[in-house]
Amino acid sequence: MPKKDIHPKWYPDAKVICNGEVVMTTGSTQPEIHVDVWSGNHPFFTGTQKILDTEGRVDRFMRKYGMSSLDEESVKETKQSSKKTAKDSTSEES
Repeated sequence: MPKKDIHPKWYPDAKVICNGEVVMTTGSTQPEIHVDVWSGNHPFFTGTQKILDTEGRVDRFMRKYGMSSLDEESVKETKQSSKKTAKDSTSEES
């Protein structure tokens, strides 16, 4: 049995509130807990996380290490060669 008058009051069904609606209940020393972010609306847990390209850092990295995007001519050549190989493979299967 806990000692009297030294422990805070325990609320076994404390409400967790996010954006004005109750999202879950839990045990706490406060009857209501107001939060801005919880697992139901955090991008990491919802799968909507995006990479933010602040100040063009990704582009700068790509240029620095030679991983810049391909120019249009090489893209056309790649597409044409892939079409040829696809035609060749379908004719061999027939």
